[in-house]
Amino acid sequence: MTPGYQQYFDANKDGWNKRTAVHKASEFYDLDAFKKGKTSLNKIELEEVGDVKGKSLLHLQCHFGMDTLSWAREGATVTGVDLSDEAIALARQINDELQLNASFVCCNVYDTAAHVQEQFDIIFTSYGTIGWLPDLIPWAKMIAATLKPGGFFYIADFHPTLWMLDDAMEKLYYSYFNDEVIVTEQQGSYTDRTAAIKYTEYGWNHPFSEIFDALISEGLQIEFLHEYCFSPYNCFANTEQGEDGMWRLKGMGNKFPMMYSIKAVKTR
Repeated sequence: MTPGYQQYFDANKDGWNKRTAVHKASEFYDLDAFKKGKTSLNKIELEEVGDVKGKSLLHLQCHFGMDTLSWAREGATVTGVDLSDEAIALARQINDELQLNASFVCCNVYDTAAHVQEQFDIIFTSYGTIGWLPDLIPWAKMIAATLKPGGFFYIADFHPTLWMLDDAMEKLYYSYFNDEVIVTEQQGSYTDRTAAIKYTEYGWNHPFSEIFDALISEGLQIEFLHEYCFSPYNCFANTEQGEDGMWRLKGMGNKFPMMYSIKAVKTR
C-alpha cells in the first residue's frame, strides 16, 4: 500500500460503505432488472473487451459487483476486488442469489496481488476508479503482476478534462495534473443527491501522460486510446440526454470529451 495515505483510504472506504446502502435500492443501478437478467455493461465495454468466454477476468474497484457478475454471465471466470466491505458483502450476496461463480475480495486495490495469487487473461476497471488513487505506479505494478503474459488490461473511465470542472460542471476549477489531493464534502450520492448520507472524500486527478507512463513502465503496450464526447450515465450535473441515449454537457454537443477507454497488452 502507498504509505502516508491511509487516512484518505479509510475516509473513502467509509464513504463507499454509505453509498452502497443507497445504491443498492436506486433506480440508477436497477438491481431488480439486473437480477432478472439485464446486463450492467455498456455497449462500449462489451464491444471493446470482446468475447470473454473461457477467459479469466479480474475486475478492479468493482463496487458491489454488477459488472463483475455481468462478465460472469458473458462466460468469464471472474474475481472482483473493492475497498468497501459493505459493497463486497452485497456482491457476494447477489452472486449466491443468482447462483453464479464469481469470487470477491475486499482489499485496497493496491494490495490486490497480495490477496489474489493467480494471473488473469483480462483485467478490467471502469467509471470512476483511478481518481481514488494517489499514485498510479503501484497500481500499474499490481496490474502487471496479476496479468498473464499476452493478456490485456482495459479501462473505460471518465475523461481527465471532465475532472477539471467544478461540481456544477460549469467552469474550470481543478488542475488537469496530479498536483494535490482534492478534498470535497459530500451529501447524497450520484444516484440520489438528496440521500441522507454525508462524508468527506479524497481524490486525485490523473492526466493521460501519467496513465500511459505508468502502464508502459510496467511492460504494457498501449493498443488503443479512444475518446468519447458523452457519458453513458446520468451521474453529473449540467448534462442533457441526446437522441442516442447518451449524456453530454448542456450546450456543448460533441465538443467536450467526457470519457475514454484504453486497452494495453502485457508484453513481458
